[in-house]
Amino acid sequence: MLTYVGLPYQTYQLSHSSFLVGLLSLVEVLPLLVVGVVGGALADARDRRRIVIVANVGLTLCAAALVVNALAPRPQIAVLFVVAFGSGVFGALERPALTALVPRVVAAADIPAATALNSIQSAAGQVAGPAVAGVLIGAIGLSGLYTLDVASSLIGLVALAMLAAVPPPVDAERVTLARIADGLRYARSRPDLLGTYFIDMTAMFFGIPEALFPQLASHLGGAPVLGVLFSAEAVGSFLVSITSGWSAGLHRRGRAIAIAASGWGIALIGLGFSRDLAEACGALVVAGALDMVSGIMRQTVWNESVPDGLRGRLAGLELVSFSSGPGLGNLESGVAESLFGLRTAIVAGGVACVAATAALALALPALWRYDARRLRSSADVGPEAGGPPPGPLES
Repeated sequence: MLTYVGLPYQTYQLSHSSFLVGLLSLVEVLPLLVVGVVGGALADARDRRRIVIVANVGLTLCAAALVVNALAPRPQIAVLFVVAFGSGVFGALERPALTALVPRVVAAADIPAATALNSIQSAAGQVAGPAVAGVLIGAIGLSGLYTLDVASSLIGLVALAMLAAVPPPVDAERVTLARIADGLRYARSRPDLLGTYFIDMTAMFFGIPEALFPQLASHLGGAPVLGVLFSAEAVGSFLVSITSGWSAGLHRRGRAIAIAASGWGIALIGLGFSRDLAEACGALVVAGALDMVSGIMRQTVWNESVPDGLRGRLAGLELVSFSSGPGLGNLESGVAESLFGLRTAIVAGGVACVAATAALALALPALWRYDARRLRSSADVGPEAGGPPPGPLES
């Protein structure tokens, strides 16, 4: 999260262009479209723990390259783009294996709680990381910021080394295009599952204004304010995470996803109309809270309804939807700002987010009807390996 703030900040400082900040996100997303799907297939065919370790070694080396570049007399913006691409590759390799680990180490009844716990640690990092980053950039510079990223990555690698091996399912096959196609066919057979992907992608594409945060912060106080803007959204996510005992009892998860995504767009409209830092942070806190509601529901749907032998590949598809939306959305925000100005770009994105979510909810009624109680009832009599077929969810 330190580097998550440092990279766009350094890009804007070197270029003074919100468009290039958005383009940086696009470069990060491009590897996900291929590596994410392949990484998902690998997670179903190899030791998931080992894949995560290899990916984290690569991410640590990327952070080290940022340190070297920041210490150079004239840091090169090209290096930032190369590192963004490399981070996208290793992140796409890591995420499916990491996501597919959860259902292997907790009981089915504990999946909502495990999902919420995972969200808590993620949100805590997103709250603390950007806030600290804004202060550290002024105190120790970008080189010091990136060095802390390297150090924390090494700690993470030690923790991963202590984790027990997580071998693939007994019926796992080698990675082939046919195996990847199996995952795509399964996803296509589940309109409720497709709905979770599409709503997340569209909400992030139209309603993610983070590429505009450096420019917005420059009007509100500079680098320390930038950290506050990034953290405000995560504060809302954290508050929902630590009070998420309700998630296990919210059975109509698809409905919750659509409503929360619409609320996210409305909150960003409020951000566009905010007049000072307090109002901007308030809008972002609400947006982050609703985004976390949607995120917990999406993760729970995936973990409770996807067969173990397909989880890696479906996690790869989830990675594409989860990451391509923000990356493309940041590019969209940068282009919109260059054409229409800062405030108009944010408000228009929020409006488009609400409209797109409503359209998807109408086009994919299986998502709106998704009910975990029907899923559990069908599982009692359904096929053991794959869980219930799509039918009971759509009845």
